[in-house]
Amino acid sequence: MSSVKKIIQSPVAKVSRLNPPEPFMADQSSIKKRVAAGKALRKKVTFLEQGTYAPPKHRINPIEVLQKQAKSRNEALIPIRYERMLQSPFAFYRGGAAIMAQDLANQATTDITVQLCGDMHVSNFGLFGTAEHRLVFGINDFDETLPGSWEWDIKRLVASAVIACESMGGSEALGKKLVHHISSEYQKRMAQYAQMPYLNLAQQFIGEKDIRKHFSKTHQKTLDTYLKETKGQGNIQVLAKLTTLVGKNRKIINRPPLIEHLKKGLHGVAFKKLASQAVSSYVHSLLADRQVLFGRYSLKDFARKIVGVGSVGTTCMVLYFEGNGENDPLFLQYKEAQKSVLTPYLGESVHPNMGHRVVAGQRLLQGAPDIFLGFGAVNNHAGDTQDFYLRQLRDMKGGIAVGSGGVTLETFPDYAKLFGWALALGHARSGDPATIAGYCGQSKELDKALYEFAKAYSKQNQADYAVFCEAVKSGKLKVAKKNTL
Repeated sequence: MSSVKKIIQSPVAKVSRLNPPEPFMADQSSIKKRVAAGKALRKKVTFLEQGTYAPPKHRINPIEVLQKQAKSRNEALIPIRYERMLQSPFAFYRGGAAIMAQDLANQATTDITVQLCGDMHVSNFGLFGTAEHRLVFGINDFDETLPGSWEWDIKRLVASAVIACESMGGSEALGKKLVHHISSEYQKRMAQYAQMPYLNLAQQFIGEKDIRKHFSKTHQKTLDTYLKETKGQGNIQVLAKLTTLVGKNRKIINRPPLIEHLKKGLHGVAFKKLASQAVSSYVHSLLADRQVLFGRYSLKDFARKIVGVGSVGTTCMVLYFEGNGENDPLFLQYKEAQKSVLTPYLGESVHPNMGHRVVAGQRLLQGAPDIFLGFGAVNNHAGDTQDFYLRQLRDMKGGIAVGSGGVTLETFPDYAKLFGWALALGHARSGDPATIAGYCGQSKELDKALYEFAKAYSKQNQADYAVFCEAVKSGKLKVAKKNTL
């Protein structure tokens, strides 16, 4: 295997809070030269090496990784996180981005920098509305985003496809098919984006018509249901599901421990003060026109809301605002932003505020984030800072659940192509599609290599999951009881 170099996480220098980074300047060489440069990288890192999984010599035990993460989180909520990770090898994988980060850092890479999602897996995609309320498909979670080499994302994605397939009882042949669909679509789209004018690329989205073309005729009804449900996910619908009248005012419904009103938040600071600080800090990150729009709304209620798998234990809240009365609701989600799990291997972000890191990464990868996406920071009495970002809770947003009423073994291949396409679009927006396209080419050899990696990493994940289950069984890790959730 060729030597593994530490990836340079960004072409710009590290900066302080007072000095902004230098503007990014892309390679101005011709498309032909950049494609050739990418092709030449196959001598540095062969496709065979891309398919080889080599664990670090001094690999940190997965339990140690999880326990270290827990130290920066709400200790009382960690059992909920572990209970969710316990459900299957795929659920464990979803919550184990920090575990895999050390493994990805040990693999050979081409060092072609893009904005990485950082936690790329098959449940990290979905539908969302653009500022113009067009329904588009793309990546939908960016908590771990950092610049790095493109392979990190695609390897985590293909491994997740195999692991999810196995967890659902799918065959080895289907797992292989899923990886090939992701990889071949990624190559196909990257080659297309390499030849595209930059302005055209910036305006590219995966719309409803594009999605339909990727679904077989037998699955169109399933797709129709998904599209209809997503279009119905607006603030008015959330109002009915999430709130109730208390006297003359609407309040968020308590559903402890997942949704509840708490008196204290960050190190004893009152939640009311935390919410007030957050709104005041956040508004300055919005564009001027959106500041005016947001200024028309007033905060009516807020509550802690536990979400996801990997995020459990960090501070997450839902904030309920009203504009022109009760029929003009706005729901924003507050998410604490910590350092990316990739930081130990790719270096610090150029953004000192971790919420800014997440927002900047989302804008690069998604291209059309919601109009209320922003960030800020709050402080406690001792001066400790918590970075965060805010986004709309649900406004034409539809995540993809693998299994349990979402992606099935039958529809998985259709979705897999969309996964590869969406990842290629994100990487092309933030990196150099010509160089990546030159390296990948259109050969099936890369498809085969990525499947070999995915298959090997699935075994690693299975072994880690067994260690995790044993730690739970022995009482080393405490999990919440299902009947308490």
